[in-house]
Amino acid sequence: MSAQPEPVGTAVAAASPQLVQFRGSKIARGLLRLAGWRVDFDGLPGLQGVIAVYPHTSNWDFIVGLLAKWTMGIQVRFWGKDSLFKVPGFAAWMRWLGGVAINRKTSSGVVGHTINEMNSARAENRLFWLVLAPEGTRSLTKGWRSGFYRVAHGANVPLVVATIDYGRRVVNLREMLMLSGDAEADMAAIARCVGAASGHRPELAAPIKLV
Repeated sequence: MSAQPEPVGTAVAAASPQLVQFRGSKIARGLLRLAGWRVDFDGLPGLQGVIAVYPHTSNWDFIVGLLAKWTMGIQVRFWGKDSLFKVPGFAAWMRWLGGVAINRKTSSGVVGHTINEMNSARAENRLFWLVLAPEGTRSLTKGWRSGFYRVAHGANVPLVVATIDYGRRVVNLREMLMLSGDAEADMAAIARCVGAASGHRPELAAPIKLV
């Protein structure tokens, strides 16, 4: 397997062709097809990375995203509100899916811990992909939380910009970048990756900028 691409002066497309392929569920693919959805995905550009999902405006995003995950067959980790992990039964299911409980009031060390985990996974040639919805909530916010950005840049791993587009009923995971550390330029590149993707409630989609 070739080395992951090095970041340059601005956000650039990650290495192609994609290197890591998965075997997904035909049942999940069939369920999405019945609902009129499809997944546009051809693999991931390495064993470690971050997936930023946008827009996040509805509870339906979780259902569509979960079926898309099973369709693709990818194994991921994700951060979730600690309150979700206090419900018996549901908590075990969330952990089985790859969930990591986060206390939003005391989450300052989560980014550093995740970067260390990414680095360890790279050293051991293990799969470690973190998926996050940078808006952090279904309600309208002023922009994107920076956790996804700090992990991807700090661990020097590819960022996949995943969109759940209700207008076209497509879950797209083909847009991939290496972040440069120039946040303004990088977010502009991310906005280009998002394109015209529309959420279930477009009016609740946050501006594509860090807050």
